[in-house]
Parts: sequence; structure tokens; C-alpha cells
Amino acid sequence: MLTGNPAVAAQAEQPASLSGLMVAFLAFCCGAVVANLYYAQPIVELIAPQIGLSSANASLIVSLTQFGYALGLLLLVPLADLMENRRLVVGFTLAASATLLCAGLTHSPSLFLLLSLLIGLTSVAVQILVPLAAHLAPEASRGRVVGNIMSGLLLGILLSRPLSSLLVEVFGWRGVFYSAAALMAVIALITAVALPRRVPTHKATYPALIGSVFALARRYPVLRQRSLYQGLLFASFSLFWTLAPIELMRHHGFTQAHVAIFALVGAVGAIAAPIAGRLADAGHGRRGTLVALLLAPVSLLIAGLPGSGYVWLVVCAVLLDFAVQLNMVLGQREVYALDPHSRARLNAVYMTSIFVGGALGSLVASPLYEHFGWNLSAVAVAVLPALALALFLSRKADV
Repeated sequence: MLTGNPAVAAQAEQPASLSGLMVAFLAFCCGAVVANLYYAQPIVELIAPQIGLSSANASLIVSLTQFGYALGLLLLVPLADLMENRRLVVGFTLAASATLLCAGLTHSPSLFLLLSLLIGLTSVAVQILVPLAAHLAPEASRGRVVGNIMSGLLLGILLSRPLSSLLVEVFGWRGVFYSAAALMAVIALITAVALPRRVPTHKATYPALIGSVFALARRYPVLRQRSLYQGLLFASFSLFWTLAPIELMRHHGFTQAHVAIFALVGAVGAIAAPIAGRLADAGHGRRGTLVALLLAPVSLLIAGLPGSGYVWLVVCAVLLDFAVQLNMVLGQREVYALDPHSRARLNAVYMTSIFVGGALGSLVASPLYEHFGWNLSAVAVAVLPALALALFLSRKADV
């Protein structure tokens, strides 16, 4: 059973001030850490032959990284409601640095896949930082603060691809992993000095803590609904960003540098995060969610039209990224409001469902594309956010 001393809680859980500089720093850290999950995505066709993987199995690299992240969200992130947060962030970031370095050194396909899983597992520090920021921010501006930090996280997801594509041209794919390992070591050092300490007031055994995660999922229908919507959207997001670089290189003559520019243009969709935060603070969560769930399937259907050129893939990239990020922040704001003392565990449920969806999307991406090509694949992918839209419209009470 989770317990806490009310007197201690009043002192230890009292939100500290959160300066603009600290918000910017947390946004950068979130973006840099979450980028570890996506560096390999646009270069899997370069990595696979050098470590002995077939083209049909190349997407395993991305899907295992996301499965590892989902596992870390479920088993490691809840520790932020039990242990001092800064220590967890520094420890996980150092572990990520070590696994990235080992991935750059290995030549074994089985070891590389294991390390891909561990890269995801150790990159969960980002999901400790976001609830920490929500805890530190005043209630009236919490949506804006979380939105600004999420914009950094989502820019990290989007910019990791063009950065990876550019670095691979100069340093090779191993250099991408070495660079990421060095960045993680630097972030660990800075956070050890700059990040505020937060000691949670909950007292529990680890099994009780993990059990409470499932109890929260059972207790709050909104948590389950929001997790399902975003899981379906993120599956489509992951499928699109795994397949689009392959389609562009195989059938539109793109180089890795061109793919980098394509991904950079897609990053325009990151403007959705701060917009979503302000919409949530103003009480427009339902309208914003409806817009997001409409945009996602429409953008994919446009990109899947027969004879559509790469311009429509660019349009799809921007609109899909906007929709996914808009819905993510709106859902996160709503989930955090359910129980202020359980934000890390609520976030664990929410984000685990998202990255399970993303991992499953990546897992089926290569086989889907190899068997059906781009147009049918895009239409199939559009079914996922369309299902989320149908579920959302069927639940009138959802905010």
C-alpha cells in the first residue's frame, strides 16, 4: 500500500518555481534523450546488411528499441513516484550512453538487436522529466509548460531522423551512435548539477508500486481511452516514418541527404505541442482532439492516392506529425490532472500504450511495404487513426 506523511508531503511536494531557462533546458534534454529511439529509423537499410540482417527484418531494429522503451515506461518510470527524481534521470542517461556506445561497436546482429532493446529501456529518463516539470509548474500554466517541454520532446523525435541521415553521410552509421553516446554523457553531467531535486512522499515496495500502476489503469476510464487513442495514432506515425524514407529512396530517387530535408520539413508539425497546451488550459481539449483524430487519417489517405508524388508525402508528414503531437499533449494534460501524486505512474500507463503502438507499427512496416507497396500500405495505415476517431466519437463524455 502506498502511504505518505501529510506534513512531509506539504513540504516535499510543494512545487518550486520553474524558470523559462529551466523549461528550455528540460525541453532540450527531453528531445535529446528521446531521439535515441529514432536515429536508426531512416538508416536501417544501411545498418542491416553490415550486421547481417535481411531487408525484411530491418525494421526489427526500430521496433525492438520502442519495445524496450515501452518496457522501461512500465517497469522503471514508476520509480519516479518512489525515488529521488534527479538521481534516476542521471543514472538512466548514463546507462543510455553506455548502450549507444556498445551498439556502435558491435558487429553481431543478435547483440545489436539486444542493444537496441536496451537503448529503448534506458532512454526512459525523458518520461521522468515531463512529470517532474508538471509537478513544478503552477496549475494555471501547467498545460503551457508541459506543451513547451513536449515540443522539445517531439522535435527530438522529428529532428533525430534528418540529423541521423546527415551524420551518416559524414561519419557512417556507427558515428551516429557514437555521437548520441557522447551527448547522453554530457546531459547526465549537466542534469546532475542543474536539475532540481524532488523526493516523492510515497512509501511502498517495488511490487506494490508496479501493482498500483495497473490499479490506476483500472480506476480511470479517461486514462484508458486517452492511451488507446494515442497508441493507435502513434502506430500510424511509426509506420509512416519507417516506410516513407524507403519509398522516397526506392521510387523517387532520394539520397540520405534528401531524406534528411524531408524529415526536417515534417518537423514543422512540432508547432502543435505549445498550441495543444494552450488549448488544454483554455478548456478546448475535446475540439482539439477531434481536429487531431480527423487530420491523421485524411493525411495518410492523401499520401496513398494512386499516382501521388513525393509532394503529397511531405504534406502527409506535416499534417500527421501535427495531429499526433496535438493529441499527445491534450491527452497528457488530461491524464496528469487525474491524480497529482501519481503523475509518474499515470504517465507510465499513457506512454507505455503509445510506444507499444509505435513498436507494433514498426514491426509490421517492412513486411507490409514489401508485400503491398506504398499506396495500399498508406491506406491500411489510415485505418488506425480512423478507428481512434470512431472510438472518440462514440464516447460523448470524453473531454
